[in-house]
Parts: sequence; structure tokens; C-alpha cells
Amino acid sequence: MRLNLFPTLLSLEICAGIVSAAYLNDARSLQPRRKTSMLIDPAAQPDLPTITAATAAANAFDLNLSDIQGDILIGMKKKKELFFFFGISNATDFKKKLKSIVLPLVTNTAQLLDVSAQPQTALNIAFSQTGLSALNVTDQLNDSPFSGGQLQDIANLNDPGTTNWVPEFVGTNIHGVILLASDTLASRKYIPFKGQPGQATRRATNASILAAEITHCVNGFVDFGYLDGISNPAVQGFQSPLPGQAVVPAGEILLGEDGDDVSRPAWAKDGSFLVFRQLKQLVPEFNKFLTDNPIRAPALTAQEGSELLGARMIGRWKSVRCEYYDLQTPLTVDFMDRGAPVFLAPLVDDPVLGADPTRNNNFTYGAPGQTTGTSSATDQSKCPFSAHIRKTRPRADLGLPESSSSNHHIVRGGIPYGPEVTADEAASNATEIERGLAFVSYQSNIGNGFQFLQRFWADNTRFIHSGVGFDPIIGANQGAPRVVTGLDLTNVSRPITLTTGKLVL
Repeated sequence: MRLNLFPTLLSLEICAGIVSAAYLNDARSLQPRRKTSMLIDPAAQPDLPTITAATAAANAFDLNLSDIQGDILIGMKKKKELFFFFGISNATDFKKKLKSIVLPLVTNTAQLLDVSAQPQTALNIAFSQTGLSALNVTDQLNDSPFSGGQLQDIANLNDPGTTNWVPEFVGTNIHGVILLASDTLASRKYIPFKGQPGQATRRATNASILAAEITHCVNGFVDFGYLDGISNPAVQGFQSPLPGQAVVPAGEILLGEDGDDVSRPAWAKDGSFLVFRQLKQLVPEFNKFLTDNPIRAPALTAQEGSELLGARMIGRWKSVRCEYYDLQTPLTVDFMDRGAPVFLAPLVDDPVLGADPTRNNNFTYGAPGQTTGTSSATDQSKCPFSAHIRKTRPRADLGLPESSSSNHHIVRGGIPYGPEVTADEAASNATEIERGLAFVSYQSNIGNGFQFLQRFWADNTRFIHSGVGFDPIIGANQGAPRVVTGLDLTNVSRPITLTTGKLVL
């Protein structure tokens, strides 16, 4: 399992500060322009605002969408993405190339919302602390996980060490990452970079991971088959919330905006801290675990019991694969955009509800109509306390209204990588080809965002109640087995041990 934590700062103004000029709307920006959107639009996810609606919202909150790199607020709406990690060997030369080559291609939020302004390939760039230091940027950003870097944070995140890390991530020679997103492989010809995508070399200047390019579902599903991004918050000044969607001030995601109460240098405004983790996922082994451990409830077949176990681990029902690509040709497979939350569909999936973004996130874990107080401290009949989506967004478990947890939100912007499970892998229940999640989160404070969710919620066996155990999906125990309760509907007190060697989540 690869567990790479790589915090960087994604900000247009730092680029401008480094080179003293930024030409964000240069006519050369990854031409030609588009007639159809490059972004995906799964029915179950909240729709993006139109450029007109977003502009009006931004004006009301004094938010400059043209100053915000496009990936930060757009989130999980990409079909193809390349993470090009780089090192800086000559700062003077790098600054010149940043100004002449990269900056004209940087894609902002307003461009992505306007199809006519979308490039063939969107580009964003972020710098690590060592990258800023290499460029002689000495201002303090006042974020300890960012300035300390990934190695310093291992203990806080219960990571087992660096044995399974990609070697390039262990040191401090990766100075930043360029994000390249598109909807087709053909658009790569517009990328002005050399090197073979998807093949990490032993030089920090060319370590890269190519996500979701080859034979992979492209409409928002993670490798385990569950739709991601449903619970991303609505950011004030960008979008209107749907029922059940958390509303956060822009400053929880963007530096220097309302809600960010930390002192920052002026150039950091509208940037965001990007946390990257490359998470290997053993999909055949996960499916075998579900098959071997069905919940044996009355009136459920073994297959239904297995599906219910997976749903209670995640907190939502599994979503059927929708569409995936081989090297050149889009292929259509059996599709149903389902995946209702188990709190609203406890025993069987409700595909209609799951595909409806006005209903599939509209719950609190409290009683129907409850607007104050907390949820039941004992009832796990609908959703386990340990379920992934409950551990990472507790809602009424922390009290209603949800303001008590309002500063622990992130915008998820990751994407799966690697091919679909092959027939041989499915038959042997063993992974032969690496696949997983290129996890990305954006927040203005890593300690309140990603680190808090991982350390104090997912890895805390006493959260939200004593004896709950780990988050079965992302909970970490320094490589040791993890104990989880609440998954077995017939006996919620029964502990289930997840052995990393069998199930890497």
C-alpha cells in the first residue's frame, strides 16, 4: 500500500509573485477552445453552477473566480488527470519558464465554468514548502503540516512509515506538482511537457502518476465501485447548497477569505493547501471480503448480505460502473447511477433516491424533522457509527445545527488511477495490476481539514462513541489490523477485524 502525503499550496498569486507577472488569459492557453464541456456530470453529484450564477454569487461575497485555480472549487469533475511532480534545480531558469510557458496555461475557475472558455487541457500548479524555499519565498504561511511536510506528519496520521512510499516522496526534492486534466487522451498533445506519463522515474524532476487514463470508469466512481464527491460542501460565493449539503465560508477552503482566521501573506489570498495521497486499493480482495462475510439478516440472500456489508462500511450503496475507456475508444457498459445512503435506505438500495442530488444527501443521522440536539447514541440500525461517510462528516452526531463541525470540511478533488479489474484478477481474487485512488483535498488549514478528519475522526476508535473502532475505509493503525464495530446489522457490538494484508482501503 502506498501512502504518500504531499501538502502543497495551489495559488495563482504565488506564481505571479515569483515571476512578477501573470498572464492568465493568454490566447495561447492550451488551444483550441471547446464546444462541449470537458467536465463530468454524474447525476448523483451536485451540479456545478453556471458561469452566470457563480459570478453573481461571487460578486455578493467579493470572491474573484478568475483568481482561483480551477481545481480547488470544481472538485471531482474530471475524466483524465495527470499529476506531474517536479523538482527545481535552477531557480532562475525555472522562473523564466514558469512565466513564459506555464502561467499562460493556468486555468482558473471562471474558465472552467464557461464551456466556451475551457481549454482542451486544464492546467493548475502547486508548490511544496521546499519548493517555495527553492524559489527564495520566505514568507510564513502559518500552517504546520504544510511547512513540516509529509515525513513530520507520519505519527499524526498513523501511517506505518515510508517502506511502501514511492521513493521520490520520501525526501524533500519534490518541489511542486502540475495538474493536467482533460476528457480525452488526444488532448495530451496540447501539454507542453516531456517525459512518459504514468511512469515514475528515479529523478524528482520527473516523478509522475497518471490517473484514470486507461480502461477506467470516468464518471466519478472510485475503484471499489462507490460514487465519490456527493458530500462536498457548498462554498459561499460559489454555489447554492442543495438539501443536506454543508455550507462553508470561502475561507475554510481559500486562504485570506472570510472564515480563514490565520495570518497569511497577501500573495497567498485565494490559494488553497492541496493534500495528495496515493492510495493503493486491493479491489479483488475487497470484493472477496464482502463475499466471504455477508450480513446474515432475515430475508437477505448471501449476495444481498455482502452488498449490505459494503454499504454499511461506506455508508452508501455501491454504484454500478457507468462508462470507461480503453486507449482510444469509449466503451459503454451496464449503468445505473445509484448509491443511496444507508441511513435513508437501510436494507436495500433505492436507485431513484441515490441518483437525486436533492435527496441523496439530505439527512442528519437524527430523527426525521429534528433540528436541534444530537443523534441517538445507540441506534446503528440504519447506519453504523463507523461508516466512512459518518466518521468523516458526523452531522447530528456532533449536534444540530451542524455549526460545531463547520471548520472541518474539505473539498475532495481526487480521481482513481489504474485499470479496471481484469477477468483473471476477478477469478483469482488477487490484485495483479496496481490501481487505487489519487486522493486530493483542498482546505485553508490542513490541521483543521484533512489532518483533523484523519487523526481525530477516522483513526479515533472512540469517535463518535466509545468502542466504535476505526473508519473501515481510510482508518489507519500504523499498518496493524483495525477493529471495527457496528457493521453487522444483527449484532452491532460484534467486532470485525480488518487485516491490511487482506483488505487495503
